[in-house]
Amino acid sequence: MSDGSGGTYNTAAYSTVGIQAETVHNSQVYIVPPDASPQEKYKVGVRFLEEGVPSRARELIGDAIAHGHDNAEVRFHWVLAMLSARAYHELGAEELQRLHYASGLVGAYAEGEWKDALRVTFELLAMLSTPDGGTGRVLERLRALPPLRREAILHHLDLVLTGGLKDSLWSEHRERAEAERFGHDRVQRVWAYFEPDPIGPRALPPRPRADATGQAAVPVRAGLFAVSVGVFSVLALLAEPATAVPLLLLAGGAAAALVRFGRAWWYQEHRLKAAGARSPAPHTVGPASASDGFTKSVRQSFQYYFGVHVPRGLTAPQWLSLSAGVRDGLVAEIAVLYRESRIGVDRVNWLIRHLAEDARDRHDDGTLFDQGPQHRTPVPAKALCVVAFIVLAFTTFGLLGAVASGSGAFRTLLAVLALAGAFWSGRTAATLWLQAKDEEREVAEEHRAYQERLAARQAAYQSWKSYLDTTRPSELEMETWLSCDKTLFVDEALRHYQLTWRDLITHTILVTPARPYKRGRVKGGPWRYSRYSFRLFLVTQDGVREISTEFDFTDGKRENEQRSNYRFDALSSVQVTERSNVGYDLELVLTNGPARNIRVKDADTHQLAPDENAQEIAEINLNAAGFIHTFRLLEGIAADGKKWIERNNPNNLPPFRAPD
Repeated sequence: MSDGSGGTYNTAAYSTVGIQAETVHNSQVYIVPPDASPQEKYKVGVRFLEEGVPSRARELIGDAIAHGHDNAEVRFHWVLAMLSARAYHELGAEELQRLHYASGLVGAYAEGEWKDALRVTFELLAMLSTPDGGTGRVLERLRALPPLRREAILHHLDLVLTGGLKDSLWSEHRERAEAERFGHDRVQRVWAYFEPDPIGPRALPPRPRADATGQAAVPVRAGLFAVSVGVFSVLALLAEPATAVPLLLLAGGAAAALVRFGRAWWYQEHRLKAAGARSPAPHTVGPASASDGFTKSVRQSFQYYFGVHVPRGLTAPQWLSLSAGVRDGLVAEIAVLYRESRIGVDRVNWLIRHLAEDARDRHDDGTLFDQGPQHRTPVPAKALCVVAFIVLAFTTFGLLGAVASGSGAFRTLLAVLALAGAFWSGRTAATLWLQAKDEEREVAEEHRAYQERLAARQAAYQSWKSYLDTTRPSELEMETWLSCDKTLFVDEALRHYQLTWRDLITHTILVTPARPYKRGRVKGGPWRYSRYSFRLFLVTQDGVREISTEFDFTDGKRENEQRSNYRFDALSSVQVTERSNVGYDLELVLTNGPARNIRVKDADTHQLAPDENAQEIAEINLNAAGFIHTFRLLEGIAADGKKWIERNNPNNLPPFRAPD
């Protein structure tokens, strides 16, 4: 598999190699039909919320509520969507008013865990400006909630909860992240998320049947042969009946044996000559395809897989040299079958791997190069054909002798002419008839071989697709793992700086791609990457602490960690550059250093489906990256400095009245 920079990497069992930078899975999990019911919109909205896109969740769940789908469960997820990935001070006056209105509806909902969770969420909001000593009752009620409800609140209110309230919850939140970080066999399954959906199996169909104009002469030649044989036989019977009858019977038996066994012998010899006339090792695929990018990628992929799947007793270099002709033929076939689809070789690598394994297996059982055994006629059959031919020749001369001894010169001449006509017409008719039957048999064999190849490829395709479907992580699993990674990264930063949540005014984490990477997404969803760059900003009374690291999503290993500290007045400006063919860049300008450019996301317009909106997908990706909150925070600090911090200090937040 390859990354966004074009490099090639191996993954795990069933892995592929080729040009694979981007993968879009054609799933319907994020698709909302135009005629979707409020219930359907709500379900998709919850999926967006759970999988890291709260902005879309707010829209869909809010729309479901507006159309009458409202209960404690729906309202709970709507509140989480309103607060997820946002600090309390980012809420506008209208949004706060809507939250206050929703808090007044709690009492009307049916009792149950959803109502309890909704009530606790509003009580936590009310505790934001409450001294630490007054939060005990709310924390007890939070811990009494079912684990899934409790963890959802802690996850989505991450930027809202501050101070001692969050200190009280952080330890168990961190422990949960440690427990789930590599859950569900993450290390062995992440690669499959970035694996492309395989394209369906294809095989070259049988060649069109050759022009059979020569077959039209067969009836004429056969008729002439029958007349000639008939005349010759009648002449022999008229001349010496006693001698002619047994000879004619013997000649008929010899002719029947010759047709029965000679036909198979002729066919096999003809196939051997045809095979010898063809080049067994075509080293070119034609001037039209040899130099194009797709064929080049196919050739590289074949070379890789043939180098991996090596027959017994051979080294990889030996096998690559020995199989050069076979590979060239397969390269030509794949290039012809799939080039017009305008796909990357990564989607057909499953078939290339299957063909490499098949070539190895056929080499091991001796059928890859040696085609002789299936074209050999048994020796007894050949011997019988020779004997039948000799018998036919002797009986023919015997019959001719009988005519010559028992008839006059005219009948003898007529017999000779009939025999010559029978030989000429019979030879021509037999040749044309054998060629026609050979063509029919060859077409039938090619069709049978085509069906066998296609069936084998269909089985390989289904096996690979089934393996991918069962191995590929879900969106929820990918988001859960990423959330755990961010939690533990934040915890490590707090420990390094010896900070508690009481010491923080606010924080934000920006998650961006780190090259080289592979990336993939579900249709309608955000991009997910094999390598990330985490950039954490911890805002305290003394200034801003910035910690960045590059992170391998498969195994959780980090590298290239950097730390920097600066005062509020050191951040002079923040700006965003959007280039449709490149992506989004965030530029931080410090008064005491050069500007720093941060690639927030790469361009994805060329990877959009026809029914996807480019602006909507861009907003989903920016929201999932934490960009909106990060940009507002840094922009506010750059504009107002210390005043912004004082204005948005958690201790100065306006109170939120929870329902009784």
